[in-house]
Amino acid sequence: MSDTPKDDPWTQGEMSSSSGKGAAAAGGSGPDKSGGSGSAESSGGNGPVGSGGGSGPAESSGGSGPVGSSGGSGPAESSGDSAEVLRERQRLAQIESMDRWIQSVLVEQRRSRRWKLFFRFAWLALLLGVAALVGFALLMVPGDEREQARHLGVVKVDGVIDSESPANAERLIEGIEAAWESPNSAAVVLHINSPGGSPVQSQRVYKAVMALRERGDKPIVAVVEDLGASGAYYMASAADEIVAAPSSLVGSIGVIYAGFGLEGAIDELGVERRVFTAGDNKAFLDPFSEMRPEQQAFWQEVLDTTHQQFIDAVKAGRGDRLADDPRIFSGLIWTGEQALELGLVDRLGTLDEEAHEWLDQPRIKDYTPSQDPFDRLARRFGVGVAQWVGLPQASSPVRYQLP
Repeated sequence: MSDTPKDDPWTQGEMSSSSGKGAAAAGGSGPDKSGGSGSAESSGGNGPVGSGGGSGPAESSGGSGPVGSSGGSGPAESSGDSAEVLRERQRLAQIESMDRWIQSVLVEQRRSRRWKLFFRFAWLALLLGVAALVGFALLMVPGDEREQARHLGVVKVDGVIDSESPANAERLIEGIEAAWESPNSAAVVLHINSPGGSPVQSQRVYKAVMALRERGDKPIVAVVEDLGASGAYYMASAADEIVAAPSSLVGSIGVIYAGFGLEGAIDELGVERRVFTAGDNKAFLDPFSEMRPEQQAFWQEVLDTTHQQFIDAVKAGRGDRLADDPRIFSGLIWTGEQALELGLVDRLGTLDEEAHEWLDQPRIKDYTPSQDPFDRLARRFGVGVAQWVGLPQASSPVRYQLP
């Protein structure tokens, strides 16, 4: 290491200038390298001392100025330590930054994992809930304690009677037979609240009830809630007795078909209707085609035949209880009180009153088969779409139904 002041970074500041002043006072141009004691003393120990030297001044200089070869750690080593410390600090800062980044990544991963677990548990809970509902719907009939005691076996006829509705023949017949076969059901009750519907579905339920009625093992009662009209009354007439509230609407024994004649409308709009058929009368119900008189007479004959089937069924079910009044089969609808006078019902009452009439401790058990919730949702969606588009909702244009 050079002892020349310009090569030593420690001599570039305040200490360098003070050394120069000391050297000028001594009358020399620089530090003395010869090692004489006089020169060393004149320097006062303020300037750098050479490699040789007397003991006095060299020792007295102590650590006040940088010493040559004998002087301890020295500026070079201090400069080296500073650079090493800087590099170490930089390395620690990088490690700390990397550590913070890793911690943030781990936190985000844990948060993402928690949300995934939450949604998985939510879906699992939803599936278990649906499974529980389906299992309850399938198992609630055998496990109901009301089945173990005397009760009224009720089957509900709600809404329009149609093969695609909840009030379809297959479902109603299944419930009626289950209520009939139960050893603890005192009677089978058709709880009706319907405007009617399909002739075929109504006839199927009518025949099933008549077959059970002829066996005579258990009474069958039809209870009209708000409405028991057309096809709904067709079913009720097969029961042993019909009960209705005074304000219930009963009857409407008739057949209906409703359509439109829009051939003039499309002529006004300049629209050409193209219908291709094999058979002269295949499209006679097309609302955009003109109906000829002979076609209208034929269609009226179809409606009259269907109406006569309805009349014959009601007469077979009600027998001599019907009054001799031609208005009964004219399609009119009556209140429960008026229907009692005409023989359309046997007495006035409600389902609750019937339960008290038949049992000392009134109990009611619903034997109507449960619907699959997904199937019910699909049916409602289909009906809604059909209504919105304007498509016909019935499989048959002829209806035992209120208009």
